Amino acid sequence: MQPIGELEEAAPSGGRVVAIHLASTSGAPMTTVDTVDAVAGRGLRGDRYFKGDGASKRTPEPGREVTLIEQEAIQNAAQEASIDFQSTDSRRNIVTRGVALNDLVGREFRVGQAVLRGTELCEPCSHMIQLSGKRVLRSLVHHGGIRADIISDGLIQVGDAIEVP
Repeated sequence: MQPIGELEEAAPSGGRVVAIHLASTSGAPMTTVDTVDAVAGRGLRGDRYFKGDGASKRTPEPGREVTLIEQEAIQNAAQEASIDFQSTDSRRNIVTRGVALNDLVGREFRVGQAVLRGTELCEPCSHMIQLSGKRVLRSLVHHGGIRADIISDGLIQVGDAIEVP
């Protein structure tokens, strides 16, 4: 896997995937993978939400299949809080660079071979802070990423373009 930060060049119509993180169960540490299968109506194969074991499992509603966050927001939060805050600490699945994710709420967009629909902002919560031990709640308000549903299946890889029609 190419380290975060080395994929600086943005795609022409969006950004790029710089990291993919999965957790096997709710509260489990995030693991980093290079490639993941996105399955419509289920989530990312191997992730807690795919298995129905996410923190919001008691709330079956749209937008619980995948989460995305901007690498720029992670870096800003770390700088504002003066702490070492990594993308795995955010508990988000897909880390992007070069795309304004908030603008994708209510829109369909392609990530690699999969098509996603942004459903809502994914505001930081006490669960994320509790698991990571990093106090970045204030820094991530309105910059904590987005929740999305998978509209069509496909493979997502680090380095893939994020295409916004």
